[in-house]
Amino acid sequence: MDVVPLLTLIAGSAAIAGAARRTSVPGPLLLVAAGLVASYVPGVPAYVLDPHVVLPLLLPPLLHTAALDSSYLDLRANARSVALLSVGYVLFATLAVGWIAYLVVPDLPLTSALVLGAVIAPPDAVAATAIARKAGLPSRITTILQGESLVNDATAITAYKVALAAAVGTGATWGSGLREFLVAAVGGVGVGVVLMVPLHWLRTRLTEPLLQNTLSLLIPFVAYAVAEQVEASGVLAVVVVALHLGHQLWQVDFATRLQERAVWAMVSFVLESAVFALIGLQLPVVLRGLDGYGAAELLWYALAVFLAVVVVRYLWVFPATFVPRLLSARIRRREPDVNWTAPTIVGWAGMRGVVSLAIAFSIPTAAHGGDHFPARDLVLLLTFSTVIATLVVQGLTLPALIRALRLPGRDVQAETLAEAQAQSAASQAAEERLAELLADERNQLPQPLADRLRTVVERRRNAVWERLGTVSEVTGESADETYRRLAREVIETERKVFVRLRDERRIDDEMLRTLLRRLDLEEAAAYREGEGE
Repeated sequence: MDVVPLLTLIAGSAAIAGAARRTSVPGPLLLVAAGLVASYVPGVPAYVLDPHVVLPLLLPPLLHTAALDSSYLDLRANARSVALLSVGYVLFATLAVGWIAYLVVPDLPLTSALVLGAVIAPPDAVAATAIARKAGLPSRITTILQGESLVNDATAITAYKVALAAAVGTGATWGSGLREFLVAAVGGVGVGVVLMVPLHWLRTRLTEPLLQNTLSLLIPFVAYAVAEQVEASGVLAVVVVALHLGHQLWQVDFATRLQERAVWAMVSFVLESAVFALIGLQLPVVLRGLDGYGAAELLWYALAVFLAVVVVRYLWVFPATFVPRLLSARIRRREPDVNWTAPTIVGWAGMRGVVSLAIAFSIPTAAHGGDHFPARDLVLLLTFSTVIATLVVQGLTLPALIRALRLPGRDVQAETLAEAQAQSAASQAAEERLAELLADERNQLPQPLADRLRTVVERRRNAVWERLGTVSEVTGESADETYRRLAREVIETERKVFVRLRDERRIDDEMLRTLLRRLDLEEAAAYREGEGE
């Protein structure tokens, strides 16, 4: 097997993604543009998106990473909004965009148009949330966009299977479609629930960080494969497992957390970079078999479908935002007030991505009875053009739209105050625990070392962080061992306080991860000191 094209893709896309960080252009857009240009450069290999590779091998780790970085509590608090977008909108877009495409494109049968609608229904996770975070959107909007992108692929894939069954002539009814959707959804969640507890138990029992991180890399593939084997949604299984593991991540050994964060950051960077470059590289492939169409004709079809995607999203987002609030006083009490600016942003953040292309490439070439699948090449082109148009048009203008609407960004002062209060509470608990430990004769330390422990806790209270020096040995239990053990006890006390404050919703998961990472780094430093490194 020739690995040079693969290495070229990874190295090239990583270099472009790295360069994008030095510019104001979002990385996904620059990668897509580079892929488009490279697709016609002589000597560049022909890269074809294989759905048998993208869906089971690329989608699970990308979903796993996104879910690990999401907040289970925030998603639960916004479950209604997330469900309306990830399920309701995808089904609505499948029917509405499919019907519009059927009316606009003369050569597109209704069944093939519904296949197209299902293929381009789900917005992409990576592009929208990356731009949203960079633009400083309010955390609630970012959470809703993240939650939508975690679940909508499962809805779209199921809708695609139903539409495809009708298109190829194997038979499909509303009843069978609903039944397949329920089986996929309930089965995917069920598989995730069954797997998440033993997987977390195994992670907490393994003592070797390399083994723990190897397991971490395997988990999304295992969850996806098990769910697909029982004809359930692998996407939902991956998301459920990852949300649970992320919520309970504080229980895993500190060395594992530090390594895992670095490993998944690297994996995510490589995969996301390669995926967006692959989107641009598909242009020559989708243009094959379109000799019977004129350029102006294809351009009109592509523009019409793109406009349909944009309009249909707004037709769903605005009623889904305001109608439930008008009908339910309970929703008005539980959820914060919203105006027209938030749904405007959510509606415009509908960029499509690699999942749509991968599903489109999985459309069979032949229908039932051996006939050619009706308008398959046209569906591929319209999928590709919609993905490119949403990434370029919406992706480039979304930051400007956010600035123009002047949405309130994150309140840095309030977050800093909450962090200081959380750290103060944790430091107070740590000081009390340290006093109890030092009162035990088994934990006696030279006075300088005992003072040093107190100083470390006080420094954390005041947000002053510095690496600790090497400690000396004492009689009995070595000073290094005693110091390291007591430091871990103190840090563990603070860690539990942070988790409790997170569970009480006094701090959010993002702040919890920041605080835990600081403790992990200090615990790692104490461990290295004890090991003489």
